[in-house]
This record gives sequence, C-alpha cells and structure tokens, in this order.
Amino acid sequence: MTDLPWRIAMASTIGTSHAAASQPCQDSHLQLELADSAGQPILLLAAADGAGSAAVAEIGAALACRAFAQLVGEYIATGGEVRRISRALVCRWMAGVAYSLAERAKADGREPADYACTLLAAIVGEKAAAFVQVGDGAIVISQVPTVAGWRHVFWPQHGEFANTTNFVTSENVHDTLDFALTSDPVAEVAIFTDGLENLVLQKIERQAHAPFFDSMFRAVRRSTVQGVDHGLCAHLKTYLASAPVNARTDDDKTLILASRRQ
Repeated sequence: MTDLPWRIAMASTIGTSHAAASQPCQDSHLQLELADSAGQPILLLAAADGAGSAAVAEIGAALACRAFAQLVGEYIATGGEVRRISRALVCRWMAGVAYSLAERAKADGREPADYACTLLAAIVGEKAAAFVQVGDGAIVISQVPTVAGWRHVFWPQHGEFANTTNFVTSENVHDTLDFALTSDPVAEVAIFTDGLENLVLQKIERQAHAPFFDSMFRAVRRSTVQGVDHGLCAHLKTYLASAPVNARTDDDKTLILASRRQ
C-alpha cells in the first residue's frame, strides 16, 4: 500500500445561499507534498471554512491553510517527523496561524475576527499520520490491510446553538482543538467542510456514510496521475455544484479525496 503514490482530487464550490447574496465562496483548501529527512513522502491536506459572520472570511480561510502548511513544511524541512508531532506542537502551529491572521488584520485595518475560519488538516507519512481539527466539517479515513471500512477521526464541532462552531481566531482555540496521532497505515483520506456533513455523515449513528465514500473514491483509485489529478478535480467541482447536491445543502462545499490504495 505504501509503495503506491498518492492520487488526489479536490475542489471547493460556492453555496447557492452565498451566490444569491452575492457573496464569495468562503471555503479554501490545499495539498502539499513533502519529504522527510530519509526521503520518505509526506502528504499534507488542509481545508478551511470561513465564518459566515466574518467580513473577509474567504481571505481568512485561504490564509489559514497557507500559514498552517508553511509551519508544517518548516518542521519537516528541519528534520521533524510525523510520528513526533504532538498536541503541544500543533497548539504552537495554531498560535502561528492566529498570529498570521492577526497580522493581516492589522495591515488591513480590521479585527482578527473578520478572518475567522475553521481548519481541518491531515499530515500523512509512511508509518504515521497526524490529524488536526478546529471547528465543524470532518476528516474520514480508511486503513488497510488490517482495518476495513471508513471512520471519522473527529466528530464535527458544533456549539450549543444552531450554526455555531469553533474558529482558529478564538481565544480558547487550544482547548477546542482536536488532535490525533496514529501509527496505523492510512490508505485513504477525505476532508470536507460542514456544507457536506448532511450528505456524507450518518448523524444519528455518528458514522461516516460508507456508500458515499466507496463511490467517490473509485475514480481516484483508478487515476494514473501521481499527485493532483486536475481532470478529476474538474469533475469533482462539477459534482459539488450539481443540482442534486445543491438540493441538499445551500452552503459552500469543499471535498478533498486522497488515495494510495489500488
């Protein structure tokens, strides 16, 4: 499994409610391929969803993904290993992300809350994987060969009231941050923002909806493109913007699919 290259499809699309209000898509995503000191590949995936109440949420989401990726990249470039990532280290990274947003706010004459967003990230190496989440949305993984099926790493973070969650700009972000580290091989990763929760999660059972992921990953497994398959990304973007999907959610939607399974 680990001898196969990662194949990736990812896309973000605007929700119909945002389009109707002449608002931009406030989701953002990225992937970064790194290598550790031994030359072993490490895949970083990140997605962010700007807060609907934030004035420039789309800028905050994009900047949060980039800032987090830069900090992880610097850690790996200086000899850091995935298996040694800790909650304390991730908290320092999150403080760095918040600092980047605060600096942008200062430069723009705004408040940091204007850039509020969630953040989900997976850092997957050959023998370990780390997962980070602040806010709603979720990360779903598949592990082989000993563990079959799909499982969510964390359940979406929702507040006591409707449409509330946690953001990277919150003062208590270190308390609300979810972190997990596993040494079990990870074959496939899906990351999605909250616009897709009702389509891909069985909320009563608190499970990932396996038929959805089984279906969506087939094309990624068949891809002959190493890294990001831009053709699949275009098809995924079309799917996320389709009438059947928009009939079930009017929010912005981001979905990242990464597989190294045959």
